[in-house]
Amino acid sequence: MADFTSGFWTWYISIPTIVGIIAMLFLIRALSGQTTPPQEKVKTMGHVWDEDLAELNNPLPKWWLNLFYITLIFGAIYLLLYPGLGSFKGVLGWSQIGQYKSEMKAAQEKYGPIYDKYQKEPITTLVHDPAAVTIGRRLFATYCTACHGSDAGGGPGFPNLRDSDWLYGGTPKDIETTITNGRQAMMPTWGPILGHKKIFDVAEYVRSLSGHKVDSVVAEEGRKVFEANCAACHGANGKGNQQIGAPNLTDHIWLYGGSQQTIIHTITYGRQGKMPAWGHVLGAAKVHLLATYIYSLSHDKEGASTKE
Repeated sequence: MADFTSGFWTWYISIPTIVGIIAMLFLIRALSGQTTPPQEKVKTMGHVWDEDLAELNNPLPKWWLNLFYITLIFGAIYLLLYPGLGSFKGVLGWSQIGQYKSEMKAAQEKYGPIYDKYQKEPITTLVHDPAAVTIGRRLFATYCTACHGSDAGGGPGFPNLRDSDWLYGGTPKDIETTITNGRQAMMPTWGPILGHKKIFDVAEYVRSLSGHKVDSVVAEEGRKVFEANCAACHGANGKGNQQIGAPNLTDHIWLYGGSQQTIIHTITYGRQGKMPAWGHVLGAAKVHLLATYIYSLSHDKEGASTKE
């Protein structure tokens, strides 16, 4: 239960709830207490259909009436034991956060030793262990598939983890660092600085770096723009820089797409993709196993990259 900024809200919730339960109790009692003596004819409610089909004013059956009382009693006991009346936490002191922590503690006691025993082994060794890779795959399915896909193939804005193209490096240490601390893209907005023509020129030059057929004159103008503005991050040859996450522009792997229109959009508006930090959620042992699975996707059993 969230803390209220004012005690008024506790009373605003509690008084109508308690009054409502008491009112319903008296209402049911009042309406069910009237019975017709055996010697008298049962009164009708004044509603008649098909000439002689009348609605009689009979009391509810006892079992049905008792269900109303049981419901009200259950509600009162529940509100006494659990949160439901403003900031009152209930006699049991239950909270969803407390339950979550309790369940996580129980899970850690049960499964923690399993994760911990793998933490001492280097990732290059664990890729040979099917059990370790399987645990990592299950962690990936739980925490990573929403962005990277169930097959780790990625999508627009989300890297493919099955190849050997890495923005920040693909060593075991690099992968663990990425999972633990997250990453923040830093592609700036160049539209107001360069203008449409220079952006078009440099986009053509970037496309030429990966072997696309372009206008050589336009690409040459774009090369000058690239050297003056882009080489600081992507390198003079466009090979990128893993220290800052600047992608390699000379291959055919594109995070957001390699069409002319997409490249122009990227240069004009920049990219602010964010990889969240998972270290505080998973802990070091789980990160280690998750990194093992991710590392195994692009490396064979000898630890060599499956792609050049």
